[in-house]
Amino acid sequence: MLHQQLTPFPQNFLWGASTSAYQFEGAWNLDGKGPSVIDMANHVEGVTDFKVASDHYHKYKEDIALMAEMGMKAYRFSISWSRIYPQGAGELNPKGIQFYNDLIDELLKYKIEPIVTMYHFDLPYALEQQGGWSNRSTVDAFEQYARTLFQHFGDRVKYWLTINEQNMLILHPGSIGTLNDQMADPQKELYQQNHHMLVAQAKAMSLCHQILPQAKIGPAPNIGVIYPASSKPEDTLAADNYAAIRNWLYLDMAVYGRYNHIAWSYLLEKGYAPIIEDGDMDILAAGKPDFIAFNYYTSQTVGESLNDGNDFSHTGDQHEIVGEPGAYRGSVNPHLQKTEFGWEIDPVGFRSTLRQIYSRYRLPLIVTENGLGAFDKLEEDGTVNDPYRIEFFRKHIEQIQLAITDGVEVFGFCPWSAVDLVSTHQGSSKRYGFIYVDREEFDLKDLLRIRKHSFYWYQQLIQTNGQSL
Repeated sequence: MLHQQLTPFPQNFLWGASTSAYQFEGAWNLDGKGPSVIDMANHVEGVTDFKVASDHYHKYKEDIALMAEMGMKAYRFSISWSRIYPQGAGELNPKGIQFYNDLIDELLKYKIEPIVTMYHFDLPYALEQQGGWSNRSTVDAFEQYARTLFQHFGDRVKYWLTINEQNMLILHPGSIGTLNDQMADPQKELYQQNHHMLVAQAKAMSLCHQILPQAKIGPAPNIGVIYPASSKPEDTLAADNYAAIRNWLYLDMAVYGRYNHIAWSYLLEKGYAPIIEDGDMDILAAGKPDFIAFNYYTSQTVGESLNDGNDFSHTGDQHEIVGEPGAYRGSVNPHLQKTEFGWEIDPVGFRSTLRQIYSRYRLPLIVTENGLGAFDKLEEDGTVNDPYRIEFFRKHIEQIQLAITDGVEVFGFCPWSAVDLVSTHQGSSKRYGFIYVDREEFDLKDLLRIRKHSFYWYQQLIQTNGQSL
């Protein structure tokens, strides 16, 4: 749809940026923090160095001052579960509580709205040793953890996100580093874990409304429009299948408290259907989100499954495998450019995604990740020129405004990432931030913070509330 006049961004629009605890904080074993599954995963030492990361734990005041200089209205960050509960449950770590109290207070000093992700991939390792999300007791541990966060930080935090990219935890656990390779039947067990996470999320949403009636809470999956590989009806049907399995299973459950019927038929067909305990569906139905947060990096394209053993294809960094025999076949979109890491770039798909989510659920939306990973270079004069990142964001933010003009209610944009952090796949070399961190894979150097050109571009965009586009 072509619009003669665009609707401006809302006056209170939350221009921000995002990070996650395990990729940014460092201090992995300091001040009482317990190890997480990420800390204990088999990463190449130095390449994916989450132990120091960007050392935000010691540099948070400097980082927040830079965010304030950029003009950020909001900062979406995650809390490390094992920094609060080193064993995942049981004894509370007061130094962990103190760190996040100090972080939140520092944000509010600059009038930056804290948006808290409760769980971003980093399950406490002590819980993993007891079965992780396969163990029903992890649901209770998450409920206890959620209650602690609400009680200690709820007087200052208005926006809460439950679980970051739960669909990626289930569909691509190997690429994230959270897959337990001891599972006897991985797919079936993953969907049992998924059910437990959905129950835990619903409990957290209900608990938030009980303890913090003025706060707002929502899920944060990775959502992207799914294209059929052609106009062939079978390809369109395959795209419907994948959209249900990848996207709508997670949002239908969060919003409506029920399994998407296409996704459920897939689980039955494959023998992946989880055990649902008495009372689970009542818990799920009671957990009502106030908004939907979602991460968008790219769209995906699939075609008809031919069930010939060749339904799988790789996307992006060659880590994520797309395809499911009998349901859909991984494909590529010849109409899209790719990043240097192989991710397809699709700003128009961003608009389609926003429209699809809002049409289905009619809840306010906030974008909690969107960004471009690149091999940024620190020049001899101390500058970092990243026009490719500026161009990426310009095209995507233009599509947000078009979606708003389409009638979609969007109240914030928190791209990935505020400051350079450690990529799950490519370590420190793959950079996303508006602020450069001077470190290399095997050399921490001085961890100096340097404003990239995109920093100043985003600063101007925020100052004009999007008019400088």
